[in-house]
Amino acid sequence: MGKALSHHWNLHNEQDTLSWGQRFSGFLKPGLVVSLVGELGAGKTTLTRGVLLGLGYTGRVKSPTYPILETYSLSRFHFYHFDFYRICDKNELEDSGFRENFGGSGVCFVEWPDKAQDWLKNVDINIKINMLESSKELIIEALSEAGVLCLENWQKLGWQ
Repeated sequence: MGKALSHHWNLHNEQDTLSWGQRFSGFLKPGLVVSLVGELGAGKTTLTRGVLLGLGYTGRVKSPTYPILETYSLSRFHFYHFDFYRICDKNELEDSGFRENFGGSGVCFVEWPDKAQDWLKNVDINIKINMLESSKELIIEALSEAGVLCLENWQKLGWQ
C-alpha cells in the first residue's frame, strides 16, 4: 500500500454520529470491508444506522449481536452488518455467512473485528470510536489501497 491516510472527528451526541455515518456513506464502494472498534455503547451500531440512512435505507436497523449478521439489500449494493461480539470459535464464525459475504460486491461493516482477527484479514478501513468524558472521538484509518481511495475522495471534499 502507498501512503497511510487517517482523520479524526469529535462527536458530541447521537445525532453527530448519525450525521457522520450519512456523510461517509456517499464514499462507500462495493467490496469494501470496514471494521468498527469501540467499547460497548460507543456508538458502532448508531454509526452503521447513519450509513444506512445515507444509503437510502428507511427501515429499522438493529444490532446483529445475536444473529451475528444483518443483511440489507440496497439499490447500489448489498450491505452486510456483522457483530462478532459473541463469537467464541471458528465454527460459529463459519456458520455466520462470514466467508460468503466478504470480498464480493457488497459492503461489509464488522463490529468487534478482534474476535475474528485470525480469519478477518482484508479490512480496508478501520473506524475506532473512543469514549471521552463528554464526547466521543472517531478515528478513521485506511488499511488498503481501496480504503485509501475511499478516504482520498472524501478528503478532496474537505471531509464534509
